[in-house]
Amino acid sequence: MAGGGVVVQGGRNYEGGVTLFVIVTCLVAAMGGLLFGYDLGISGGVTSMPSFLAHFFPSVVLKMKSAHESEYCKFDSELLTLFTSSLYLAALVASFGASIITRKFGRKPSMFFGGLSFLIGSILNGVANSIVLLIIGRLLLGVGVGFANQSVPVYLSEMAPTKIRGALNMGFQMAITIGILVANLVNVGTAKIEGGWGWRVSLALAAVPAVMMTVGAMFLPDTPNSILERGYKEEAKIMLQKVRGTEKVEEEFKDLLQASEAAKKVDHPWSNIMKPQYRPQLVMCALIPFFQQLTGINVIMFYAPVLFKTLGFGDDASLISAVISGGVNVLATLVSIFTVDKFGRRILFLEGGAQMFVCQILVGSLIGVKFGLNGEGTLTKLDANLILLLVCVYVSAFAWSWGPLGWLVPSEICPLEIRSAGQSINVAVNMFFTFIIAQVFLSMLCHMKFGLFYFFAGFVAIMTVFIYFFLPETKNVPIEEMNRVWKAHWFWSKYIPDEAVIGGHIQDEKHRGGV
Repeated sequence: MAGGGVVVQGGRNYEGGVTLFVIVTCLVAAMGGLLFGYDLGISGGVTSMPSFLAHFFPSVVLKMKSAHESEYCKFDSELLTLFTSSLYLAALVASFGASIITRKFGRKPSMFFGGLSFLIGSILNGVANSIVLLIIGRLLLGVGVGFANQSVPVYLSEMAPTKIRGALNMGFQMAITIGILVANLVNVGTAKIEGGWGWRVSLALAAVPAVMMTVGAMFLPDTPNSILERGYKEEAKIMLQKVRGTEKVEEEFKDLLQASEAAKKVDHPWSNIMKPQYRPQLVMCALIPFFQQLTGINVIMFYAPVLFKTLGFGDDASLISAVISGGVNVLATLVSIFTVDKFGRRILFLEGGAQMFVCQILVGSLIGVKFGLNGEGTLTKLDANLILLLVCVYVSAFAWSWGPLGWLVPSEICPLEIRSAGQSINVAVNMFFTFIIAQVFLSMLCHMKFGLFYFFAGFVAIMTVFIYFFLPETKNVPIEEMNRVWKAHWFWSKYIPDEAVIGGHIQDEKHRGGV
C-alpha cells in the first residue's frame, strides 16, 4: 500500500452495539455544529444586503455605485471583513480556555457555556445600532463557536462505538451544513422584508441554534472517558455500560482505565504534546485544519452571495445561488456519513482533493476569460450557470472529504492525556486561518483577481499529496488504541515508543508502493 497506508490487525472487538441512547446523545451534541454553520451562512448573505451595508458600511455602498470600480473590488473593505472575521479571532482565543474547562470539568460544561455565549451574542447582533455593538456581538458568537468546536467533536468521538465513530462524528459536520443551508434560506426570506430591517432577523435568529445547544447540553451525559479522567471509576463504568447497551464492558473499560492512568501522569498536556512521541498528533492537529481552510471553502461559504453578486448575478440570484450550493453541501455530507466507516478516511480525502483541484482551476479560468485582469466584463446566463455548477461540484467534494474529516480525524487520533490540547490546537489553527481568509479574501480578490482560485488550487494539490504520504487509515481502530496505527506507519513509527501501543498486532507495510 503506497504512501500513508498501513494495515493494522488485531484491533479489539469490544462488546456491545449501537444503542438508541448513544445515537440520541450524539445527535443532540452534534447540534453544536448548527452554531458554526448558521454563522458561516448568515454572514455572507447579510453583508450583501444593501440595507445592512447602508446602515454600517456606507463606504461600500458608494464603491458599489462607482462606474469606474473593477468587478473584483466592489466589496473591498477592511471594516466589512472585520465584521465577518472578528468572530473567528474570538473563537481562536476561546478554544484555549475551552481546553482547560473540557479537561477539568468535562465536555458537557463546555458545550453549555458555548451555547450560552452564542445566545447572548445573537441577541446583541439583532439589536445593534452601532458598529461597536455589532462587533461585540460577533466576539461573543466567536466565544460560543470556540467552545462548541472544541468540545463537540471530542464528545462524539468518545461516545461513539468504534465501528460507526466516523458516521456519528460527522453528525457535527452535517449540523454545520444544515446550519449553512438554513441561514441561506433565511437570508432569501429576510432580504424581501420591506423597511430594510430584514438583516436584524437574520442575525437574531442565530439564537435558535444557541438555545437548542444550551438546553441540550443540560440534559446530555458526559462521556465515560471524561468521567474517568476526572477520577470517577464506578460512574464511568456504569456510563460505559449504558452507552454500549451491555454489562460486558470489561475489556473496553480496561483500555480506558489504562489510558486514564497515563493521562493522570501528565500535569501539563500543552507541554506534553510537544514531546517527540506525540509528533504525529501534533502535526495532524495543526496541518489538517490549516489545509482545510486553504481549500478556499470559506471563501464560498462566507461570501457566496457577495461572490456571485460580484460576478454579475443579481441580488436575488446571488442569494438563491448560495442556497443551491448550500443544499449540495448538505446532500454531499450524507455521502461521507454512509461511506467513511466503509471505505475509510484516506480515499475520501484523496478523491475530494482531486475533484476540488479541477473545479478551482476551471472556475479561475472561466472568470479570467470573462473578466480578464481589469475586471471589466459580464456573464451570460450560460456562463453564470456553468460557474454555479462548478461551485456545486467543488462544494460537494469538500463536503464529503475535507469538511467532515477535518473535524473527525484530529478528534480521534489523540490519546486521552493530550486530547483536550490536541483539539484546542485543531480549533485554534482552524479559527486563526478562518480569520485570516475572512479578513483578506475580498482584498485578495481585488488584487489577485481570478488568480485567487489558482492560489487555492495550488494548496489543494499540496494537501492531497500530504494526505497520500503521511496520514494512515484510522477507520475501525478503537480511539484508545490509535498509537498502533502510528507505530505501523513508514514515517511516524520512529516517534512512537513500544510501551505507548495498547494491544493488537501490527502488520507493517511501510514501503510497499515505493515510498
